[in-house]
Amino acid sequence: MRGALMVCGTASHVGKSQVVAGLCRLLARQGVKVAPFKAQSRGLDSFVTPEGHEIGRAQAMQAMAAGVEPEVAMNPVLVKPTADGTSQVVVRGRPWRVLDAVAYREARTELRPVVQEALADLRSRFDVVICEGAGSAAELEPLDEDLVNLGLAADVGVPAIVVGAIDRGGVFAALYGTVGLVPDRYRRAVRGFVINKLRGDPLLLAPATEELERRTGVPVLGVLPYADGLVLDAEDGTELPRHAPGPLAAGSEDVLDVAVVRFPHLSNFTDVDALAVEPAVSVRFVDHSSSLGDPDLVVLPGTKATVADLAWFRAVGFDIALEGLRRDTSGGVRAGSPLVLGICGGYQMLGTRIEDPGSVESASGPVDGLGLLDVRTVFLVDERTRQRRGRTVWPRLSRALVDDGTMPEEELEGAPRQDPSVPVRGYEVHHGRAHPGPGAAPLFLLGDRRGRRTEGVVDEDGGVLGSSLHGLLEHDELRSALLAVVAARRAKRFVPSGVSFAAARQGQIERLADVCADRLDLEAVCALVAEGGGATGGPAVAVASDLAAASDLAVMDAP
Repeated sequence: MRGALMVCGTASHVGKSQVVAGLCRLLARQGVKVAPFKAQSRGLDSFVTPEGHEIGRAQAMQAMAAGVEPEVAMNPVLVKPTADGTSQVVVRGRPWRVLDAVAYREARTELRPVVQEALADLRSRFDVVICEGAGSAAELEPLDEDLVNLGLAADVGVPAIVVGAIDRGGVFAALYGTVGLVPDRYRRAVRGFVINKLRGDPLLLAPATEELERRTGVPVLGVLPYADGLVLDAEDGTELPRHAPGPLAAGSEDVLDVAVVRFPHLSNFTDVDALAVEPAVSVRFVDHSSSLGDPDLVVLPGTKATVADLAWFRAVGFDIALEGLRRDTSGGVRAGSPLVLGICGGYQMLGTRIEDPGSVESASGPVDGLGLLDVRTVFLVDERTRQRRGRTVWPRLSRALVDDGTMPEEELEGAPRQDPSVPVRGYEVHHGRAHPGPGAAPLFLLGDRRGRRTEGVVDEDGGVLGSSLHGLLEHDELRSALLAVVAARRAKRFVPSGVSFAAARQGQIERLADVCADRLDLEAVCALVAEGGGATGGPAVAVASDLAAASDLAVMDAP
């Protein structure tokens, strides 16, 4: 089978990313070499490929669903909003320019060949490419400038389906309006509708779907249920996932309460997703000091505007509230106070000083940090984007697990094996370079083809630690070790769930694929894929039948 398909939407957060991921997994199950593609994504939750290119986190998740390595061709343009109303534009995985909305619109002429070359490259190397649109496919801006939705589909001859979400109402008006607002050339590219997020019986929608088909001439290819509990990487954090407490949380005194500060320019919020696999952990996002409470772990996550978000942190009273939790009446660190973890931008805030001499992120000049870690941050024009690996060197963290949790010697190139230690893997996406003070205790020792150096800082007595690495908690040993330290500090008992985060994420992708197999007209979908490039090796109907047969059909009934 060969071809391509565009998945557009009536709005943001209607489920485009999930439909793309589900189709990628269904095709991969049948041995089809498939790749995801999004010409332009917008958001602050990014991922770094093995080659060191920055792409949207959702495209990395879709590549996982397809069973292939994420690469920069899958997301050639990434737009990252900044604090002053402009956006950093990342092209082919590297920072390109910082532009306002008007300048970016003018720059899209330059970006069109970049997008089309990336898509052509993927189509030359993969059997099938499943493309994702962005936002609404019918925004009333100059449609001839469209890089990512129906304009791209029409330019490259790929049929499109349009996804709309019914959970908030208005889905039929949105689907009808989409084909009604776009010009004929784009309207002809729309070959199917998908209704998503239904809480109820799809049979009740039959009269409405038939009327929609009659009025538009576009068939409804399926009605997908509201996927309760399905948490997969999204494009941005405007709709943060709600991590419900696990079964041990109800009435248990040993549940660990994790409060994550929701910065205005929050980035890489998926850093805390892995905590959701632990039944004894409850994760909540807080946006004011009054909602902080007395958590066991406070996380200051990444941000695209460190200085601006630090000013906000102080303005809403988080600095005072945090010190109130940490200090006793004499001003010393209170025994059993919460552990504080800073990641990337949050780590920079925890330091003594932030300097941005080139106004890369802020024109505020040198700014005092919170002073909880002995580290100074200097922003440079060059952005560091790379994957890293190593091991822990903070003894308290290393001893938190059983003695046989040592990293194999080959995991740390050129460094002696030390016991005990916990493996560390993550990735860097930052302009700010952390410079620990001479007496600062390191958190990790990194050692790979990128070189060997210490990373992160820990103040054990103060209960504060920080790291520039994203994705740390996705690795089971390190997550368990950190939570064990949190529990011990708070005089609680923590038992790791034993659930692999990687396996849990794969399970969610499989669940999504099963629902797509059961609720979509796969014969029609695969026929559209074949139209987007021609079919080989048999008719599309046979492929669709195989996809449905291969699924376990684990249907998610609407709650």
